[in-house]
Amino acid sequence: MVSHIQLLRNVGAFDSVAAGGALPLSKLSIIYAENGRGKTTLAAILRSLGTGDHRLITERHRIGAAHPPHVVIQFSPPQANAIFQGGAWSRLHPDIAVFDDRFVTENVYSGMRVVSEHRQNLHDLIIGAQGVQLNAALQGYIDAVEGHNRTLAELAGNLPAATRGSLSVEDFCALQQHPSILEAIQAAEQELAAARSADDVARQSAFGAISLPRFDVEAIDTVLQRALPDVEQDVTERLEAHFEGIGRGGEAWVEAGMQRVIAPHTAEAACPFCAEPLSRSQLLRHYQTYFGEAYRAMKAAVSGELQNVGRAHSGDIKAAFERSMRVAGERRTFWAAFTAVPELNVDTAMVVRLWNVAQEAVLATLRRKQDVPLEPLELDADALGAVEEYHAVCDFVAALSESLTALGGDIALVKERAAGADVGALTRDLANLTRLQARFEPAMVAAVAAYTAEKAAKTNTEGLRNQARAALTAYRDQVFPAYELAINRYLQRFAAGFRLGNVASVNNRGGSACSYTVLINQVSVPLVPANDGEPGFHTALSAGDRNTLALAFFFASLELDPAKAAKIVVIDDPMTSLDEHRSLNTVTEIRRLLPEVGQVIVLSHSKPFLCALWDGADRVARSALKVARDQGGSTLVTWDVAQDCITEHDRRHALVSSYIVSAVGIDERSVAAALRPVLEAFVRVAYPDHCPPETLLGPFIDKCRRAAAQGQPILSAPDLVELEELKNYGNLFHHDTNAAWQTQAINDQELADFCRRTVAFARR
Repeated sequence: MVSHIQLLRNVGAFDSVAAGGALPLSKLSIIYAENGRGKTTLAAILRSLGTGDHRLITERHRIGAAHPPHVVIQFSPPQANAIFQGGAWSRLHPDIAVFDDRFVTENVYSGMRVVSEHRQNLHDLIIGAQGVQLNAALQGYIDAVEGHNRTLAELAGNLPAATRGSLSVEDFCALQQHPSILEAIQAAEQELAAARSADDVARQSAFGAISLPRFDVEAIDTVLQRALPDVEQDVTERLEAHFEGIGRGGEAWVEAGMQRVIAPHTAEAACPFCAEPLSRSQLLRHYQTYFGEAYRAMKAAVSGELQNVGRAHSGDIKAAFERSMRVAGERRTFWAAFTAVPELNVDTAMVVRLWNVAQEAVLATLRRKQDVPLEPLELDADALGAVEEYHAVCDFVAALSESLTALGGDIALVKERAAGADVGALTRDLANLTRLQARFEPAMVAAVAAYTAEKAAKTNTEGLRNQARAALTAYRDQVFPAYELAINRYLQRFAAGFRLGNVASVNNRGGSACSYTVLINQVSVPLVPANDGEPGFHTALSAGDRNTLALAFFFASLELDPAKAAKIVVIDDPMTSLDEHRSLNTVTEIRRLLPEVGQVIVLSHSKPFLCALWDGADRVARSALKVARDQGGSTLVTWDVAQDCITEHDRRHALVSSYIVSAVGIDERSVAAALRPVLEAFVRVAYPDHCPPETLLGPFIDKCRRAAAQGQPILSAPDLVELEELKNYGNLFHHDTNAAWQTQAINDQELADFCRRTVAFARR
């Protein structure tokens, strides 16, 4: 409980007020202040102490003050003082609940409109501290989900549409790795390329066989090893020595000569060179044996092998090989775009070079055999090495040829698929494979992992959010029906002509809010009309109704607060726009509230209202303060309530107010006569500098006209017109202004209207 307001310095109308330190506050504390004296500042200070909103005080920094605001509030039972200094409180007191204009504009309406912020604040008011904690937890999870969404949006930027194609981020992340993606992409590219070149594919031939002729080393060796089996060794040796003695080509020379010997077995035969008879020649017989049929067969075999080698390895054969390799290369270039084709790593120039070397080595050996047919020969190591090196190339070419011709089935399949291919479908298939490849690039794998992890975190947070929402919903399902009953109960007590319906909670992106409708004559009126020109909150309720609703909200929230026993309730001028009967009801509700809370502090400019609270209150548990003018500012003093509560003005005002409610049992002429004094009492209080005691309305109005003409108006033009009309009516019932005042006719409806206007004017 607030026990003392020890210091008010440099805030609002308070310059440096320490008098409150000696003025105790009680269970019920009433504070009277004329308008502009500082009661709203006091309410704002207490609201700041409860909420910690320093702006409520700093924005009221006393104009012209050299130092910042400084406030000291003392509590009972004794505890550390709450000190506002340096723009902050030393400690807060969150159990302070304040009803003032700010409460209305934050929780109910501003201007004449109800906006989403009002409904959100009202939601928190209804659910109380426990519900606020539940709602804060829910809002925390909602904000966290939004944070996840922002992070996911950023991480999705690392998975650009250029990479994902038509796939969503989630579908892209869900792709499964292909075990042989490179091969699949290559096959798709080839199939698409074949489809795009279907006509060329149909015309192009498959690979033909490529071969290199081999050297028949065995046959060559057989020829080289041949000799003359019918010629004795010693004869052969003598003839070879003889041929060698003749010189180069001796054997061939003798062989040619033997063709010129006629009838070699007759006596007439003569040497074709010397013409001597051949019958006496011993060599002739050896020649005849040596150059016989076997010799000729052997020579023919050597010549035949030379021809075989020449034909098998001729220039045409070599040119054909080079041509076939060139054709194979061209076909490989074509078919490699559509199917897997081995590389043609064949250096034809090198092959021909090895081929020629081997061929020359074989031919040289055969030619030598031709020169010395009787001498058994064999291919030397160099010749054999050249042949083996060439044969290795032959084996390579043969294997290559076999692999190329084996592609016939694949090529036939390419042709078949290309003939009936759907280019669009193949293009999409390739794009899918390309996306799949990109999905599992190292950088993309990391990006997907980050996105997936954040997605999982969001899912977890969403689960917590759903649990928090379920807990809050269950709590609100209990609180909101009870609050609707409570608010309507207070509206009934305040004699309001409307009720609330469909009080419920709603969830939106901005958080949780409260929705309700106004029931007037059992017709539901929305807070915001669906269309312009239709009834809504702003037209269905008067200013008094709207403030009555705000009071009902405030009292209902206190009633349902489980911690209300510790509450310090501050009520600032609840009488604004309220009818007299609602003022009395407000007094009743404050009295009903008093024993249920820790303390009630009421601030008002209405003495009758405060006096009504004072009357009947526990004399020990009540205190009264007044905010009084002190030079250029305000100060706190003790208020003698008894001296101000009972006045003739109060009785007149009560009479007029009662007539507004009911004319039964009330003297109409007394009511009419009371109107002018009520107004005179009001203007004397409201404008004491211009309307000192004993001043009548007429002179005051004249003074207001002169002041307006001089550019220093006391009343606004509409107020001046209204006051004069009220004065003119009131003058009808006074002897100094109407000689026939006792017989002046009175119309009940007209009198009631002027009563309402008079009361309304006296409240401003």
